[in-house]
Parts: sequence; C-alpha cells; structure tokens
Amino acid sequence: MNTASADLTAAELHPPASPKLQCEGGWPLSRWLMLIALVFVAHVALIFTFGERKPAAPRAVTNAPELKLSTSSEEWLALNDPTLFAQPNLAGFAGPAWLEPPHVQFHRQEWTETPRWLPLPVTELGAAFNQFMQTNRFVASQFELKPPTKFIAPVALVEPALAQTSTMRIEGGLARRRLLTPISLQSWPYADVLAPSVVQALVDAKGSVVSVVLLSSSGSEAANQRALELARAARFAPSPGLTIGRLVFNWHTVAPPATNAPPNS
Repeated sequence: MNTASADLTAAELHPPASPKLQCEGGWPLSRWLMLIALVFVAHVALIFTFGERKPAAPRAVTNAPELKLSTSSEEWLALNDPTLFAQPNLAGFAGPAWLEPPHVQFHRQEWTETPRWLPLPVTELGAAFNQFMQTNRFVASQFELKPPTKFIAPVALVEPALAQTSTMRIEGGLARRRLLTPISLQSWPYADVLAPSVVQALVDAKGSVVSVVLLSSSGSEAANQRALELARAARFAPSPGLTIGRLVFNWHTVAPPATNAPPNS
C-alpha cells in the first residue's frame, strides 16, 4: 500500500517527456514557408516577363457626320450638263448601241462547186483579130528617123584686143546684189601692162562694205590703194545676211609723159 502510493507520487512529480514534433530526416516549417514564397515570386516574375501586353484599342466611332466632296463623275453633277440627254452616253437608253457596238464576226462563204472550164476551139484562135484587121483601114504614116539639118550661123563678137578704159567686174555672192553707187575708174600712166587688182569685200545686210582685203596685187601701189578706196566706198542693194565677194579692177594704162626732151640733131 505504501509502495503503490509512493510510485504514484513519483509519477505525478516527474511526468514523461512529450514526443518530438518533427520526424527524423524532415524539413522544418520555416523552410517550407520559404520555398513556397520563392515559388510564388518566381511564378509572378514569369507572368510579368512573358505575359502579352496589348495596348488599349480605341473604340470605333459610329453615327458621326461626314463631309464628302463630289467629283465630276457623280450622278448629281451630271444633271447640270445641258447635253446630258442630247449626246450619246453610256448611262442613256442607247448607250450600249452608240458607244459599244456589237462585234460582228465575218464568216467567209466556202464555195464547193467544181470549176467548169470553157471550151477552147483551137481553129478559132485569132478570128476576132483577123476580122478587126479586115474591117478597119489604117492610115499609113512615115517615120522620120533623121530630122532635117538646121544651119545656125555663129555670132562672132568683135572686141578690141586691148581695153580702152579701166573696168570693174563683180564676182562671187556680190554678183547677185545690185551696185548702187557709180564707180569712176581712171587710166594709169604706166610703161607696161598692169595686172588686175582683186579685192575681197564683205557687205552687210544694209549694203555697206564692212571690210576689204587685197587678194591680188596689180604691180602698182597707187592702183592697189585706189582699188581699196573704191571697194570701201561702194554701196550695194539691201539683202538679208552678210555677203562676201570679189571686185576685180582691170586697169587701163597709157604711155607716161616724157620727162626729158630728145637732143637736137
């Protein structure tokens, strides 16, 4: 009796230890909470990273007033044309007939009849020509193969062997323009014959001589200078554009006066 009560008192004073909340080899609660928080954060990061972001689409405007400019092809503007019903039009009652005529396909007719040759009588060939030759008479005509000879007497112009005065001749393009100013030429006292003085002249549209150039000398300086003076003072008829030509001065010479009297015999 005393022993049992003593054991009960000892058991009440020293209760047995409680079993451990965690099993051997398992994770604690704090580690599980940390793992769940990391998975949640990773999930949210993936959603924001790879998620599709769509901009807000504007709403379509409906039942709004519009302003439209009509063109020349509008039907209402076509009513202002006074010739709308007078001229052919595609929109008219005869539009397809006037402006779009139907295409008619031409079919060539194929003749299948065999040729029928006309008879050719060999004995009657040339009969119509023989009858024509017998019933028609032709007038005989003579052919003159050699025309008669016509005698023409040549006209001989008798000119003096030597010119009696100095002359001037115009050649080149200036020959087609009329000379307006008279040119007086003199004879030169010279013991021999003088060659022609050839002067090239350039004449403008008004007829004035622009420039003169001595092309060929006569052998006398005085004659050459006189030729240049006469060519420079010449005036021609007006003509469109510049004209170039030559003035040929053929000088007449006379015997120079005697400077020394012959001695008395």
